[in-house]
Formats: sequence, C-alpha cells, structure tokens
Amino acid sequence: MIHIKKTVFRGLLLTLVLIKTSVLFSQQLDSPKNDLKFKGAISVTNNGISIIPTFTLGKPAAIVNLSVGTSRLTFEPELRFSLEGKPWAFIFWGRYKAYKSDKFSLNIGAHPAFAFKTIPLTKDGVTSDYIVSQRYVATEVVPTYHISKDLTLGMYYLYSHGFDLGTIKNTHFVTVNTGISNIEVSNSLRMKISPQVYYLRMNDADGFYTSTTFTVSKVDNPISVSVFFNKVIDTNIAASKDFVWNATLTYAF
Repeated sequence: MIHIKKTVFRGLLLTLVLIKTSVLFSQQLDSPKNDLKFKGAISVTNNGISIIPTFTLGKPAAIVNLSVGTSRLTFEPELRFSLEGKPWAFIFWGRYKAYKSDKFSLNIGAHPAFAFKTIPLTKDGVTSDYIVSQRYVATEVVPTYHISKDLTLGMYYLYSHGFDLGTIKNTHFVTVNTGISNIEVSNSLRMKISPQVYYLRMNDADGFYTSTTFTVSKVDNPISVSVFFNKVIDTNIAASKDFVWNATLTYAF
C-alpha cells in the first residue's frame, strides 16, 4: 500500500481552491483591468523530462499545466505524474510579466515545488512502499529579444534550493535559446524549432549541454506533437545522462 504525505493533498487542495476562486471572479469581473483568464494543457510523453532536461523520470508520464490570472500576473501549477498514477513532481509557479515592448520582454517567476520518489520502509515487520516528498523553492528570470514575429533570442536563469536530506541544496541553470516559429510544413501544418545551449551547476559540480525541441501543430487545432533531444557537451555531474529524448502529445485548452 502506498502512503502519500499530507503535503501532496494540501498542494492539490490549494491549487483547486485558487483555480475555482479565480474562475468565479473571472465570470463576475469583465473590465480589462480585472479580467482573469484560465487556460491549460495536458501532455502525455514516453519519457518524463524535468525542467532541467538532463534529468528524466525514465518512464512514460502525464503532465498537467494550468494557468489562471491577468495579462501580467499568473498562477501556473504544473502537476506531473507517471502513467502508473504516482506523483512525480508538483510545481506551483507564480509568474509576472515585468516589462514588454515590441522588441523586448522580461518575465520573472518563483515557485515552491515537491518532488516525489517511492522508497520501501519496514514498520512492525511489514515492508511497504511509501511515496516521500522533497521540498524545493526556485526563482526564474526570463529576458527575451523579439527579432521578428517568428524569431526570438533569449536567456533563461533558474535558481533552485532544496531543503530536505538528499536534495541538491543549490542549483543554477542558465540557457541561451532561440525560437523559430510558424515554419510552414504544409498548408495546414506549422513547425516550431527551439534550440538552446545551457550551463548547469549543482552544488560543486557543473557542465554544459545542448538541447532542441521540434513541435508540429495544425492551424487552429489544440493538438500538437513535439520531439525533444538533449546532449551532454562536457560535464562532471554524475547523474547527467549523455543523451535524452522524448516524444510528447499535447492538448491545449
């Protein structure tokens, strides 16, 4: 029997309450200043990949992304599960669009997060599987330069701090990335390519990596398919995998 810590239920309850409250307010407030919007996406993948893409769940996963808020401030929970139904990670983002012009934008964000793993524990002579959580907090800074409507150049910085035994206490994740969107594959299909190189430092170990995402979607259709590849350039982080890939089917609403 698997026992889940109370923190899991508290996080889910908080998410549901905030979403329900925001949707109710959005139905009542219709001025542009107070207009709240709700959207989300559900993804299924053959290999769950974390925010830092050199690390994976190592098995098929489902990811639920939700977003509720105004044009500048949003609450964005991200709930990750293995397809066995076990929680993998719950991330509760708060994001703020600090600056936006025709050519440049700056977004900032922060989150508490819970990562889960299954461990066997023996109590009164009986061994059972327990799901335990590890607590993190993180912050991000995202500057982006818009070269054109379909071409961007940007950076991404994430700092994460782990609180519990066995967590990485200090993680620095820095990327240089570009996005090439609206590439015409056919009359109804469009492709987006998102390559990046990144530096990762975890406590005293570090490394350089490269990754690319290819996403194909149909015009005016909520379903998209993406393929992701990640490769080590040079690293001394023992847990890094030399090559990581996955394919993902996403439904946006």
